[in-house]
Amino acid sequence: MAIKNAKFLCSSEKLSQCPPAVIEDRAVIEVALIGRSNVGKSSLINMLTSQKSLAKVSGTPGKTRLINHFEVDSKWMLVDLPGYGYAKTSKSNRAAFSDLIKSYVLNREELYCLFVLVDIRLEPQRIDVEFMEMLGENGVPFGIVFTKGDKLSASARKRQVEAYKKHLSEQWEDFPLHFVTSAESGLGRDELTETIESWADDFLAK
Repeated sequence: MAIKNAKFLCSSEKLSQCPPAVIEDRAVIEVALIGRSNVGKSSLINMLTSQKSLAKVSGTPGKTRLINHFEVDSKWMLVDLPGYGYAKTSKSNRAAFSDLIKSYVLNREELYCLFVLVDIRLEPQRIDVEFMEMLGENGVPFGIVFTKGDKLSASARKRQVEAYKKHLSEQWEDFPLHFVTSAESGLGRDELTETIESWADDFLAK
C-alpha cells in the first residue's frame, strides 16, 4: 500500500506546542518514530512516504532536536522524535532531549503507537533495551522497526531478529510487533504502511 500524500506540519520544542491530532475536524491516530541517533528515522520517513526529502537526513548524529509532525493521507499523523544516546551532544542538551522525549512518550494522549528503531546489524544495545523497558513499565504501546535490512542477507536478518527475541525474552513474555525495513531497497514498506493504515481506518470508523 502506497502513501499517497504526506506533508510536513510543524516542529515543536516542547509537548505543549504539539498540534492536536486532528485533520479536517476529525480526531486521528498519531504514530511516532524514535531510536538512537543516526539509526535512520528520517530515511525511513522518506522511504515510507516515497519522498526524497520530506524529512531532512543529516550525517551529523543528534541533529534532530525537535518533535516533527507530518500529516499522512489526511487520516493520520507521523511524528519524528529526537534521537537519544549520542555521546558528542553536550550534557545539558542530552538532558533536554531526555526530558522532551519522556514528556512526549509518557504524556501525549494522542499517541497510538511508538516505533523504536534499531539497527538490525547490531546486537541488542543496552540503551534501546532500557528505553523499551521504560515504555513497558509505563504502559506505552510500542513496536520495533529494524532498519538497514539491506545490509544483511535474508538469513542473517532472521538470525538477528531471533537474537533480539531471545534477549528480550529475559524480560518480556511476548516479543513486540516488529518489522524489518530498508530505506535503500524499500524492504518492509508495504507491511509497515498497511499496518498503520489499518489502524487509522479502524480508528476513523469508530
